[in-house]
Amino acid sequence: MGRLLALDYGTKRTGIAVTDELQIIASGLTTVDTSQLIIFLKDYISKETIERFIVGLPKQMDNTDSESEVYIQKFLIDLKKEFPDIPVIRIDERFTSKMAFQTMIDSGLSKKQRRNKALVDEISATLILQSYMSGQH
Repeated sequence: MGRLLALDYGTKRTGIAVTDELQIIASGLTTVDTSQLIIFLKDYISKETIERFIVGLPKQMDNTDSESEVYIQKFLIDLKKEFPDIPVIRIDERFTSKMAFQTMIDSGLSKKQRRNKALVDEISATLILQSYMSGQH
């Protein structure tokens, strides 16, 4: 059984979260400069077995695609080209940034720490992954 790897894709940075090999626990992994994302994934996948990618699906409140979906679609083409054997699942990510910020507050992080957008992206990826996992059981 391989890990699940979630991506909170952004034009500048992408938050990444993974599960353990048994797919029980979702943990934030890191945030990567999006221009380096495929390189990072190639390196990571050379060391770890990834069963599937979980990629956030940004929606507006009226359920239409967010403007960032255009960039995600371009990235997904590259992702499928590089890793054709790893399926990609999309998960609604509408409230993950707000939930990530609230998680940071609840965790007692300082205002300075909460301004760390990379950490917000990593927590958002973790929430996307947890959302997928809770829907699977």
